[in-house]
Amino acid sequence: MAGLLIKLFIKDNGNVHDPKVRQAYGMLSGLVGIACNLLLVAVKFAAGFLAGSVSVCADAFNNLSDAGSSIITFIGFKMAGRPADIDHPFGHGRIEYISGLAVSAAIVVMGVELFESSIVRILHPEAVKPVILTFLILAGSILVKMWMAAFNRALGRKIDSAAMRATAADSISDCLSTAVVLASMAACALTGVNIDGYAGLIVAAFVFFTGIDAAKETLQPLLGQQADEELVRGIESLVMQDTHIIGIHDLIVHDYGPGRVFASLHAEIPYTIGILEAHEVIDSAEQRIHDELGCSISIHMDPVVTDDKQAEDLKKAAQEAIEAIDPVLEMHDFRVARRPDGDSLIFDVVAPFGFPLSDEALKQQISEEIAKRKRGYKVQVQVDKAALKFQKH
Repeated sequence: MAGLLIKLFIKDNGNVHDPKVRQAYGMLSGLVGIACNLLLVAVKFAAGFLAGSVSVCADAFNNLSDAGSSIITFIGFKMAGRPADIDHPFGHGRIEYISGLAVSAAIVVMGVELFESSIVRILHPEAVKPVILTFLILAGSILVKMWMAAFNRALGRKIDSAAMRATAADSISDCLSTAVVLASMAACALTGVNIDGYAGLIVAAFVFFTGIDAAKETLQPLLGQQADEELVRGIESLVMQDTHIIGIHDLIVHDYGPGRVFASLHAEIPYTIGILEAHEVIDSAEQRIHDELGCSISIHMDPVVTDDKQAEDLKKAAQEAIEAIDPVLEMHDFRVARRPDGDSLIFDVVAPFGFPLSDEALKQQISEEIAKRKRGYKVQVQVDKAALKFQKH
């Protein structure tokens, strides 16, 4: 069914990196969510009124919040698809994350409100009248929500959307909460025990924690999370295809919304290569990344001395000193500055976040270790931070 709707309503649906196509996916998800949830609201309110059940009415309010969330999703994707302008040179893609966060906030608020109404029903219980039609409506709503979860999960996978994954998770939570309401109605019909308010509490908990989980996923890109590992490996591989490039480091990825990724890195090239040839090497690498990954990138060239035996010997000593402190540390940008007042060894060291030594303590220890191997040199170290899994290897 999801495939059919995609074919019917989204042109060029395979080109998911196109902001316009991505926008169409989001708007389709929003429209389907609005239609399905408004239908469920109407039938569940009717069922809750017939049965006099607060948990069924709470479930209907839950679907009403879902309809509101779908409207937010629809508007969010529509705005996120707007092109770049003078005020937003990198486009409006992050609005998708903001819309997902708004959906999550609405879910959390609804969970709190359902909790309050359920507490009231526990303190002031009212008779519940199990009705066959109510059972049928609840069972049918579970099937609808299962389909909606599968639909949004399929769309979320297709365009790698945190907002759609949040919507799919919410639908799964709805299935569970409605199942709890259905079970409480069945218990009342079979035993005469009224657990309607307690079922409402369980529904509220499902709704609340679903909202919290969805908020975490949509908030991380806004805060600046670690870059996607597959993208990082892809960039590294494409840059290193050119045999002139010896190594890379200082890779930084900027996320301006799905499909709007910009990156920068330093590429090490032998100093013997001419300026024009080096420029062509860098341009070619940037073009490969843009063509194959859809990622714009700026590459800084670092010239590396490759025919100085003394410098190579000093570099080896510095590497041994660093490994003696901790094998997880890595070095790049090594060079020897020969000056009248004494030669200096200059390089960067990459340490993982949470490394036990402070930057200053690490610099001091590196200097001491190098002094054990090569005396008479000044040491200038810049400490960089990186997640272990993305360090240059």
